[in-house]
Amino acid sequence: MASSDEIHVPQVEEDDPMLGSGQEDDGEGDAEGEGEGDVIMPDVTDDSSEEGEDDEEEARKIREGFIVDEDEEEEDDEEERGKRRKRRKKHHRRRDEEDEGLEEEDLDLIEENTGASFKRDRLTRLHRRRDSESSAASPSKRKAVVESSDDDLDNDGLPQVEDIQRIWDDERRGEEYDDEMDDFIEDDEEEEGGLPMDERAREERRREKRQEQERRKRARGAVPELAGIDANAWDEIHDVFGDGHEYDWALEGEDEVPYDEEQDKPDMKYQDVFEPSEIRKRMLTEDDDLIRAQDIPERMQLATSSLSPSAGLSLHTQLTEGDLGGAAMWVTQRLSPRKNREFFSEDGPYSHLKGALVMAVTFALRYLFVEEFEVPYIWTHKRDYIRHFDVQDIRSRHELLSLNELWRIYALGQKYRSMIERRGAMRSMYQRLGVKDSYFEDDIFPQVDSVEVVADCTEWLSMKYKEQKQSEPDFHFHDDEETEVIKKRKMPSRVSNYEILKKSIVSKLAEGFGLQSHQIVLNFLSPDQRLHFVDDQELNPLVFAEQFIDPDPLKAQPAEELLRRARLILSTELGKDPLLRNQTRKIFQEEARISVEPAERGVTKIDEHHHYFNFKYLQNKPIREMLDSSQFLNILMAESELLITVSITLPSEVKSTFERRLNEAFASDSFSDAARAWNEERSRVVHEVLEQHLIPAGAKWTREYIREEVEDFLAGQCAIHLRKRIDVAAFRAVGPQGDLVSSVLAISWGKGDPHKDAITIVFVDEEGRMREHTKLDNLYDSEMVDEFFDILRRRKPNVIVIGGFSVATFKLSSLVKRTIGGVDHNGQSNREIFDIPVTYVHDDVARIYQHSKRANDEFSALSPMAKYCIGLARYMQSPLNEYAALGSDITAIAFEDDDQHLVPKEKLLSAFERTLVDVTNTVGVDINRAVADPYYQHLLPFVCGLGPRKAQALVKKIGSLGGNLINRDQFIKGSLLTTKIFLNAASFLRISQDPSSRPSKNRHDDEMVPDPLDDTRIHPEDYELARKMATDALELDEEDVHDEHPSHVVTTIINDKDNVKKLSELNLDEFAISLYEANNDQKRHTLNLIRDELIKPYAEIREKFRLPTSWDVVTMLSGETPKTLRIGLIVSTQVVRTKGLSVFTRLDSGLEGVINPEYLSDSPYANATDIVAKGQTIPGVILDLKFDVEQDSCIVELSSRPSDIHSGDSVFRRVRTDDHWDHTRYDKDREVMARKKRAEVDKTRRVIKHPNFHNFNTSQAETYLEKQQRGDVVIRPSSKGVNHLAVTWKVDEKLYQHIDVTEPNADPTGQTTGQLIVDSAHTYADLDELIVNHVQAMARRCEELMAHEKFKQGTEDELHLFLKNFLAANPAKSMYGFTLNRKRPGHFHLCFLANKNSAVQTWPVRVAPEAYYLFDAAAVGVPELCDAFKVSHPVQPQTRFERHLHESQNIANAAAGGKTPFGAGGRTPARPQTGGATPGRMSVRQVGRTPNPYSGATPYNAPSAPNAPTPASGYMPPQTPYGYQTPSHRPASFQPPPQVPPGMNPARAAMIQQNGGWGQGSSWS
Repeated sequence: MASSDEIHVPQVEEDDPMLGSGQEDDGEGDAEGEGEGDVIMPDVTDDSSEEGEDDEEEARKIREGFIVDEDEEEEDDEEERGKRRKRRKKHHRRRDEEDEGLEEEDLDLIEENTGASFKRDRLTRLHRRRDSESSAASPSKRKAVVESSDDDLDNDGLPQVEDIQRIWDDERRGEEYDDEMDDFIEDDEEEEGGLPMDERAREERRREKRQEQERRKRARGAVPELAGIDANAWDEIHDVFGDGHEYDWALEGEDEVPYDEEQDKPDMKYQDVFEPSEIRKRMLTEDDDLIRAQDIPERMQLATSSLSPSAGLSLHTQLTEGDLGGAAMWVTQRLSPRKNREFFSEDGPYSHLKGALVMAVTFALRYLFVEEFEVPYIWTHKRDYIRHFDVQDIRSRHELLSLNELWRIYALGQKYRSMIERRGAMRSMYQRLGVKDSYFEDDIFPQVDSVEVVADCTEWLSMKYKEQKQSEPDFHFHDDEETEVIKKRKMPSRVSNYEILKKSIVSKLAEGFGLQSHQIVLNFLSPDQRLHFVDDQELNPLVFAEQFIDPDPLKAQPAEELLRRARLILSTELGKDPLLRNQTRKIFQEEARISVEPAERGVTKIDEHHHYFNFKYLQNKPIREMLDSSQFLNILMAESELLITVSITLPSEVKSTFERRLNEAFASDSFSDAARAWNEERSRVVHEVLEQHLIPAGAKWTREYIREEVEDFLAGQCAIHLRKRIDVAAFRAVGPQGDLVSSVLAISWGKGDPHKDAITIVFVDEEGRMREHTKLDNLYDSEMVDEFFDILRRRKPNVIVIGGFSVATFKLSSLVKRTIGGVDHNGQSNREIFDIPVTYVHDDVARIYQHSKRANDEFSALSPMAKYCIGLARYMQSPLNEYAALGSDITAIAFEDDDQHLVPKEKLLSAFERTLVDVTNTVGVDINRAVADPYYQHLLPFVCGLGPRKAQALVKKIGSLGGNLINRDQFIKGSLLTTKIFLNAASFLRISQDPSSRPSKNRHDDEMVPDPLDDTRIHPEDYELARKMATDALELDEEDVHDEHPSHVVTTIINDKDNVKKLSELNLDEFAISLYEANNDQKRHTLNLIRDELIKPYAEIREKFRLPTSWDVVTMLSGETPKTLRIGLIVSTQVVRTKGLSVFTRLDSGLEGVINPEYLSDSPYANATDIVAKGQTIPGVILDLKFDVEQDSCIVELSSRPSDIHSGDSVFRRVRTDDHWDHTRYDKDREVMARKKRAEVDKTRRVIKHPNFHNFNTSQAETYLEKQQRGDVVIRPSSKGVNHLAVTWKVDEKLYQHIDVTEPNADPTGQTTGQLIVDSAHTYADLDELIVNHVQAMARRCEELMAHEKFKQGTEDELHLFLKNFLAANPAKSMYGFTLNRKRPGHFHLCFLANKNSAVQTWPVRVAPEAYYLFDAAAVGVPELCDAFKVSHPVQPQTRFERHLHESQNIANAAAGGKTPFGAGGRTPARPQTGGATPGRMSVRQVGRTPNPYSGATPYNAPSAPNAPTPASGYMPPQTPYGYQTPSHRPASFQPPPQVPPGMNPARAAMIQQNGGWGQGSSWS
């Protein structure tokens, strides 16, 4: 096979371990005809033992392309082929694993041993899908691989380096590669026949292969896109389509079992399928799994409410028994102010029980945080331990803790747990600092009792030991993973003045004050006994401070400055002291006062009808009076709207007492002059501490303290309203079926439009399942009424509930009542009568439900109105279930209309969840019904110990066991609940019993026996007590029930008709005492519970269903509230009809109104139509509200008499002011506003006949000019009086100048104007002259300056930046520029930068009609302005003569009338030549309707007012309709200036003229 393209293998050492056996001995492969230079491929066997035994017939079968019929082969051959195929796949996988190891490191090692180099970019590694996929090469271009034996795999030969580089290069290799490799290709099929092929068969096989390759070549030629595919393209093809061997199993026989590729694939997880948000929504995260698995109540594992969508796992550590003592005292002191007064004050009514209260709190904390029982369990089964239990006087029982206080203890316990965790972290930080601070250990740390103190301590330690903190070592353990050290750029650290001074000599001066900061604090905390005394200095403070002055005069500071810095050190240390800050907080908590002052916007916006008016002028209100109302949250809201400013201060006497105590703790008792001087310095320190540290910190803390307290209070109030809604029994109709939950027929008319809305009817059965729904067009047609009656006959509902979205619902309710009462719409009684109550119900839950995803999932085919009716019906059956099903949407219901939005959602959810938990555990949950009914299942998460995740898992487990439980023992025996969860939830999970079934005898060991106690509120731990009480009540002995089921006596006493009498005869007090003496168990309340349950298991203990009040119904249907609809208010009403002298109207909300004859008019009238007309809208005063919801009547009595309307309703709408009201400030502001209002009223609006006059105010004028061009002007009335006019003109975009013009001889009629005076220098005869010669003159000058090359648009800061950037690029130059002064319209900023080391300076430029003014220097044009600036601020030093030159030029210009002093026809320097026209033609638009009174002549030739001075020279002529043209002649009085100024050497003047002309001597750019 040797050819010009043959591959040569380089000579390498034979002992190279990297070479395979095929390369070590060149002669081993010659038996197979391998020519010299042939490549020995890896994974290609060189064993020739099989090749001599090839079977020719089997080879022919293989060449024929698998045409052999599998049925004709023997069974043994099939089994042999299966074994061989599995072995080949095993070799494939092993080769894949070995090939995977050929990575960069392997190639480096090959290079090191062979001395060759690899071009790795030419060899793209094969990417395999799975281990199960074949690793064979692609048929046409990839090298074929023949399976080798296990022995050969250990001696694979490596290909030559050049061969690896060329393996994928199709274009360079050409097509010969296939021919050359044919000799080495052996297919797997050669073994299929079981016999090896001989040489002749092998040669025939090779010939067929060549023919096959030729066909492939022709195919590639026919498909040009397959030609020239490079290596990277082949890699991509391989990644997408594989290597062509994925389906070999299909070609090897249909009856052969393929290799199971799935067994090596990793298990699919839901994280691989669902989005993270969907996983969190379905509660499938790892945290959720952990919450489900842990034997801890779910709500105790969450950081927030379980209703919150963002509820996550809490990472708090569990309290220990040793923590309970401190926790009990900490929690007891914070329970409530009432508890502190009643139990801990000397004259408190329960002061003798304060020990019992602490013990009760300790017990509650132990069961909540150590034993991990939830509040409902403690309240139901351990209430004896939280009430006073006296064995000697057992009848005198006092409730120490209420249910709300139990929840309060739980919340405070969580805060205490968080506090001790942070305290522990702070302790660890202190220990890592490696310092010994006795003040911290002995005084501070024992008093750390709040999170605020922990934060103060952490800040104090960081300040005091900052150096140690920065050098704090990192702890590494032997099993820590070695992390790569990443060098980060050092971030700039903030160094305070205190840190700088503490490291300086000033710290020694601070020690001269005689006491350290912590000694001052200890003296302050022990006023009765001074612990530390001042070390007095003999020298005066100033003299003492002089000792610390730096000897370097450049660094020396005066003694006063050194003392100030020393005071800063002491004041900072005192201000950061944790104990002093804690005392400050306590003082603020007791004595702080809140004051409110309206901002400028608030003075006008908060009027007497605004809901913020209540506190607009609040003054020194104690914070204790703000903790039980929403006022402070409204104050914060108003402050965020920038309407008010809030200040929190201490009363002056409290502040002075605090300051005096701190001074006493710091002052010296000596009477020397030096001591008095030092005491003055110390008092300054104390003053700085109070004003700069303690009072601001106390005010900031007080703000957050009040906010949190008020939010908790309002959340509790909302929870109380929710409890009133849900802590009620289901609606029960009066009748024989009164004890059952009612079936409901819900009816709604929607918005009540007869042309659009149909009447929707839905029937819901007793289980809350929708059974039927329909729509009726009306209840007037007989067919519709018959259909309605048919539903009533068939379904027999217990109650009909009405709902809707408008007051038309009243008509529907009345119509339904008449229809079922047998009266048709005509009043005839010829119908069947149904005794079914009709009522309204709260529909806020139903309104949310109709558009919810839950409703769409349950009833996707129903309309929203039908879903709304289902919500109404379900609410009648169980308000608790409806609110529980809302989830986090429960916050959308407004229980407190005005204040609920002020409370954060998380706090609302927590409060609502606790209420739902309380009521749910009071009612209990039927676990079997919950498993079967998804709607009822919404109650399960609120069972004690459970939550959404544990309830979900419990339902799934019960479903897997068949979906039904027989007794409570199955919770534990079936591993449905863990132990602690079972103890929490057992008594609240009902297992309903069949009334007809009763426990049989001798079934003690049968686990599937029902127990009647499982359908009671009795906890399994008290079952024996219940059985004992039942036995005693039945007066049975133990022998009498020995052979019975243990709960047989319970069934007997429950079914006994005299059970109440028998159980009441038991002496439970003596029973409780005996239990206490025997086992120290307190069970008195538990015995009462057992007795009640034995009388009637799970009796309804909630109040009756509450129907909505009249106002609830009115608000529900009309939106009116007692605030919007109360007597005395004036409302808008529309006349609907008149009847005699009465008028019937309709309010905007749809409610009906009536105006009786005596309230229609003040004057007599014959008919109502003489006063009003149908459809007319009139105002009316509310006289009375007559609501009768039972009769579906809501009438508003009104009065439209002018005398009643004229007085208004301001008195009724006015918001009541707070008791702490600043009347002085209020009266003052009211007088100012009234004066302004009177000025507006008294101001006569002038109407001047001029096209530019508009009756605008300031904002209206600016709005009008916003779309006009620059220079446009508006003349308008002035607020200063009738003898003033205001002129507003547009300087630039959003920049307007307002000019006050005085008119001494104003026309009283206001239609004409006389003399107009702008100021003493500018007086005009009329408006046209004012516009042309004043406004437009200034506009032209502004345009000229804005057109100059040195003008820059933008702000002053942007111009500064431009100047700095210019000098950075041109250091040798100076630069200046102009920009608009947007704070003073009509003025400019001239900003300049003399050199790169100087600061940017800004000079003002004022624009006047006659000139620009740089300070007081006038310049007639922009070039003159630039020259004036350069003269005023030369960059290069000038001689006195040069400065005189500039002054002479200015004088000459003034004498010549301000014209250019360079001769006739000359142009202004520094301007481009524009052919005689004045450069910079203005873009000011001439007011087309204003005539020019001067006919093109210079306006100053016209006569002026006697007192008007002649304007300065250089004033430009007025604009003509053709633009500004430079005159071609000079006035006769013009004298050209001398070529050489007087007194100047002509040679010197010539030199200046050659160097650029006059005024060009500076280097300004």
